[in-house]
Amino acid sequence: MARVVIVTGGTRGIGEAISLALKEDGFTVAANYAGNDERAKAFAERTGIAVFKWDVSSPEACAAGVSAVEQGLGPVDAVVNNAGITRDGTLLKMSYDDWKEVIDTNLGGCFNMAKATFAGMKDRKWGRFVNIGSINGQAGQYGQVNYAAAKSGIHGFTKALAQEGARFGITVNAIAPGYIDTDMVAAVPADVLSKIVAKIPVGRLGQAHEIARGVAFLCSDNAAFITGSTLSINGGQHMY
Repeated sequence: MARVVIVTGGTRGIGEAISLALKEDGFTVAANYAGNDERAKAFAERTGIAVFKWDVSSPEACAAGVSAVEQGLGPVDAVVNNAGITRDGTLLKMSYDDWKEVIDTNLGGCFNMAKATFAGMKDRKWGRFVNIGSINGQAGQYGQVNYAAAKSGIHGFTKALAQEGARFGITVNAIAPGYIDTDMVAAVPADVLSKIVAKIPVGRLGQAHEIARGVAFLCSDNAAFITGSTLSINGGQHMY
């Protein structure tokens, strides 16, 4: 029977690529999304992947969402915590809401999803968590104290939870993408983007499928001896 994986933020950008890669590798994929019903419906029709709507920043919504996935597809064996938002601004201009929303979604979402799924993995003695961090959580970024803090927190969360899960066959790893050619990056002004690319040793933006293949490997049986690790996929921009 195919293993079931939840990919949060799994219907667009890097999340879509992850969902498709895991389906290709034989997982039954549940793609979570937060708001765009039309885009999620189109994704489901195009890919045949089931979609489920909930807000990962809410513990109650995560518990209910996981329950819906389990009722529809079966016990959850793996979680890819990919959902994330940005509310950029310098500290002096950043509101308390901008801070809280990013922390609650990007970092809190990882906790909420682990809380809702860890016990089942423990009982079955097999599980995978892959948490999507960021180069900006490793190196920092001007105007992103909220985002950088949340993503840096993901890396610490990963190492701590890995120690709790190891003896139960549960691995917990992170991937820290660099600048990837997604809609979010495409919205960056051309002159700013060219300066970013100039700092990437391989000379280009990354592709979503390059992140997805890393996730697929970490979710596989072949990665059973890897836990508490962060895989940086950033073209050499930050060697951490």
